[in-house]
Order: sequence, then structure tokens, then C-alpha cells
Amino acid sequence: MKKRPYTFKDTLYTCFIGYIVQAIVVNLVPLFFVVFQKEFRISFEQIGRLVLLNFSTQILTDLLSVRWADRLGTRRCLVLAHLCSAVGLIGLSIFPKVFPPYLGLAVSTVIYAVGGGLIEVLVSPIVESLPSDSSLSHNAKSAAMSLLHSFYCWGQLGVILITTLLLQLTGEDLWWMFPLLWSAVPIANLFFCRNCPLPEIGGGEKPVGLSSLLHNRFFWLGLLLMASAGASELAMSQWSSLFAEKALGVPKVVGDLLGPCLFALLMGIGRVGYAKMGDKVSLEPLLLASAGLCIICYCLTVFVHLPFFSLMGCAVCGLSVSLMWPGTLSMTAKKFPGGNTAMFGILALFGDVGASLGPWMAGMVSDHVSALQGAVSWGSAHGGLLPEQLGLKAGLLTAMIFPVIMLVGVWIMMRTAKNSPKA
Repeated sequence: MKKRPYTFKDTLYTCFIGYIVQAIVVNLVPLFFVVFQKEFRISFEQIGRLVLLNFSTQILTDLLSVRWADRLGTRRCLVLAHLCSAVGLIGLSIFPKVFPPYLGLAVSTVIYAVGGGLIEVLVSPIVESLPSDSSLSHNAKSAAMSLLHSFYCWGQLGVILITTLLLQLTGEDLWWMFPLLWSAVPIANLFFCRNCPLPEIGGGEKPVGLSSLLHNRFFWLGLLLMASAGASELAMSQWSSLFAEKALGVPKVVGDLLGPCLFALLMGIGRVGYAKMGDKVSLEPLLLASAGLCIICYCLTVFVHLPFFSLMGCAVCGLSVSLMWPGTLSMTAKKFPGGNTAMFGILALFGDVGASLGPWMAGMVSDHVSALQGAVSWGSAHGGLLPEQLGLKAGLLTAMIFPVIMLVGVWIMMRTAKNSPKA
């Protein structure tokens, strides 16, 4: 029987699965934070350091890809990305038993973070460069980008939902089985990466040099927004599971389902919704509203002592951040249509800077506030909070600076975009 030839539609599906892989390597480990605390006796700061290590490695990968991705070739880098993701996930189950536990966690984190960083750099420009008849021609390019990034949300939702429910059934002692199971996704997508057709990155437009990009104020504003988007999203999503259990005192399965699980669901709905109507709605006002809603959600999560409403603040935050990352990518790609993998690499780099800085800063502040001498008396006077609960709330409150920066940055962009010369 003759095999059907691969088309650009297969390429699009491969990119969708690629973002599911990205969701796995970012969101699986946070579900085990409490388990790691109990089994390996690590602190909030050490947990935050794992998040920092993940995204710092992605940042370094983004930086190296700016110089080497186009030279090595898109296909080779795409295959390498999925291979590293699979090896890192498998190592997460094995390395803590072979090496000192924290070192084992750190080594596996670095390996799968290389894969996640490459996926992030490669997949967006591939979809941006697909012929219009294969990349959702009924929508604008920004809407297609939003749909692509929604698969990160569906991957995040699947990871949280499946892992949480199975962990409840099997018990925490068998946590090491789940990275092995999830490694099947990047292994399976390796086959499609090797065979699907790949478009010319940049779509044949005149390439925009790095020097031209770095001398453009609009591009620097886009980089600031990417950092703010990454921090606004990851500070909440990475800490929400532990925050629900420790700061709100709800059972893990309930906290995961009403917190990070709903966060991912609403983030996915927001991105798919924009993909459906993106060619009819202006992106900048939506981003402005999203930043405002994100600030409200952080306030609700931190200041309201009723667990249900705090969890709803965490969940709706997913909707508020849904357009931040893909929206900023789309605005920049529209401004610089000749942007190649290097441009997307720099944008991803700054997004990962924010994604690493936000969770790490929240963890550092949480540890510091929890250890303060006056934490017991202050917490008792404000809702009877324990020092650990007070610290976690203070950490998320500190991270609220990022959606504030996003709000101000989008407002400045709306005022200056019309007067900024096109690259």
C-alpha cells in the first residue's frame, strides 16, 4: 500500500505536538514539589532554583540558537530538541537514585530544558513561515500563533489532570513512574520531525539583521513585554500547586484541579477564542485588558483568605495571561516580517528570562518572609496565617510587579506603534 506523502498540514500537527512536549517539560516537575520536599528535604529556595535552572538553561539554549540554529538546520535542531526532552524526562526518574538526589534532579532538568528551549525557538517561526493554505488561512497570522500556543495549554492541562489523578490512585511513592510515561510523547513526535516538510524560515522576505533589530525601540519594547509575559504566567502556574496545599490548606488533588488545572484550561480557551476571532479584533487593547485582569487575579489570590476565591484568582489568571506570550510574538513578527530563527530566539530568550525570574523571585521572597522573626505575630494578626503561608503569599505578591510592567508596556506600545518606522 502506497504511503500518503507528508504535507505542511503534518508539519503544523508536528508543531502542535511540539508545544505539548514543551508543556510537559515545564509543568510536570512542579506537581512533585511537595513530594520532593518530603522525600529529598529541600527548601522553597531550592525548589525555586530548579525552576530557575530550567529556564536559565532554556535561556542559554535560546542564546546559542541565535547563532547556530540556522547553520545546523531546522530539522536537526528539531530532532535534537525532542531527543533531549525524552532523555531528560527519563533521567528525572533515574538520576535522583544514581546521584545525590538534588544533583540528579538538577542534571535531568538541564537536559530536558535544552529540548524545551529548542522547541520554543523553532516551532513558532516554522508556523509563522508556513504557506497560508496550510496555516489556518481564515485567521490572521496572530490568530494562528495563538492557536499554536493553545496546545501548550492543552498539554499543561493534560499533564496536570492525568498526573494528579493517577498520583492520587498510585500514591506519592510512585511519582518516578510518571516522567517515564510522559517521555513517550517526545519519542513519538521524533518520527514526524524527521519526515514532515519544513518551510523556509522568514517566508522568503528580506532577512532583518540582528543589528537592525537591536537598534529598534519597538523591538526592545517587545523584549520587555516577552519577559513580563513569561514572569506573569510562570510565577502563578509554577507555584499554584504548592501554594494551594501549603498556603490555603486544601488537599493536593483538590488544589491541583481547581488551581493549576483550571489555570491551564482557561489559558487554552483564551488562546483558541482569539484564534477564532483574531482577524476581527485588535490585539493591543486585548493585551491591555489582559494585563489589568492579571493584576486583579494576583490580588485575589494573595489577599482573599477564603480558599475557593484564592483558587479562582489563580485559575482566572490563566485566562488573563493567555494572549501575552503569543500576542507579543505576533506583534513583533508583524513588525519585522523578515525575522528569522535568530529573532524568535531572542524573543524566546527574554520570555524565558521572565519565566525563570518570576518563579525564582517568588520562592526567594517566600523563604525570606517565612524566616522573619515577626512572621508569627504578623500572620496571627492577619487571618491567623502561619509563617509558611505568609511567605508564599508574599512571594506571589512580589511577582505581581510583572503584570504591572506588562500593563504599562502595552500602553506605551499603543501610543508609539503608529509613529515607529517599519523595519
